[in-house]
Amino acid sequence: MRCVALLLIALLAGCGESTQATFQGYVEGEFVYVASSQAGRLDSLLVQRGQQVTAKLPLFALESANEAAAQQQARRQLEAAEAQLKDLQTGKRPPELDVIHAQLAQAQAQAHKAALQLARDREQYAVGGIARAQLDDSQASADSSAAQVRELQSQLIVGKLPGRDEQLRAQAAQVAAARAALAQADWKLDQKAVMATRSGRVFDTMYRPGEWVPAGSPVVRLLPPENIKLRFFVPEPVLGRLAVGQAVSVRCDGCKAALPAKITYVATEAEYTPPVIYSNESRAKLVYLIEAHPAVADAPTLHPGQPVEVALQ
Repeated sequence: MRCVALLLIALLAGCGESTQATFQGYVEGEFVYVASSQAGRLDSLLVQRGQQVTAKLPLFALESANEAAAQQQARRQLEAAEAQLKDLQTGKRPPELDVIHAQLAQAQAQAHKAALQLARDREQYAVGGIARAQLDDSQASADSSAAQVRELQSQLIVGKLPGRDEQLRAQAAQVAAARAALAQADWKLDQKAVMATRSGRVFDTMYRPGEWVPAGSPVVRLLPPENIKLRFFVPEPVLGRLAVGQAVSVRCDGCKAALPAKITYVATEAEYTPPVIYSNESRAKLVYLIEAHPAVADAPTLHPGQPVEVALQ
C-alpha cells in the first residue's frame, strides 16, 4: 500500500508539471512608421522620444517652398480657366453691345433717308424728271442701307449669345482639369506637414532637423497602446486549453498587480527552440506561439522586450 501511495503521488506530480498554467514570455510592439510621401529637408521635428502624442498632433514638417509655389500657380490657373468659362457664358459686355446699338440706330436713320429718296426718285422718273440711272442709284443705296440694318441687328443678337456648345464644353473641361491640378498641389503641400494618425508614444525619431529625408522614409516611430502585445510559448499538452478571446493575467517586474489580457492568436504549427523565450526549461521541446493583448489602459505600463509571466485563467 505504501508503494502504491508513493506511485500515485509521483503520477500526480507528473500531471501537475504537464498542465503548467504559468508561462514565461515577453512584450512586443507593432510600431507605426510615420513618413511623408514627398522628399525634402527636415525643417522641424516637433516631438521627442518618449513623448505621448494624440491623433492629429503635428509630428514634423519638411521644407515646402516648391510645393507652396506650385499651389499658387495651380490656383491662378484655375481662376483664369473659370474666368474664360464665365466670359463664354455671358456673351459680349454691355459697352460692346451699346456700340452695336449706336451703329444700328445710325444705319436705320440712313436706311430711312435712302427709302425716302427712292420714293421721290420713282415719282420723278414716272413723269420723266430724272434718268433711269439716277433711279437705279437710289434703289441701290436704299438696298445697301437696309442690308446694313439687318447686319447690325444680327450682330446684336449674336453679341448676346454665349459661346458655342463645343467651346463651352471644352472650357468646362479646362476648368475641371485646373481644379484637379489644384487639388493635387494642395495634397502635395499637405504631405510636407505630417500629423499623427493615431495616439501613442514616440518610440524613436530617425532624422534630425536639417537632414534630407527621402520620400517614404520614416521620420517618427510611434507605438500605439493597442499595438502592444504579449508573446509566450506553451507546450503541446496545454494547447487544447487555449482559445482566442480567453482571458489571461500578466505579471512583470515593477507591475503593482497582475494585468488582465486576452488571447488574440494561437499558432497552428509548432516551433522548435524559439529565438527568445525566458524559461529555464529545455529548448529542445516543441512549443506553440500564443499572442495576447492587454487592455489599452494597461498597455503603456509594458515595454517592448520586457520579460513577463503569463498565467492562464
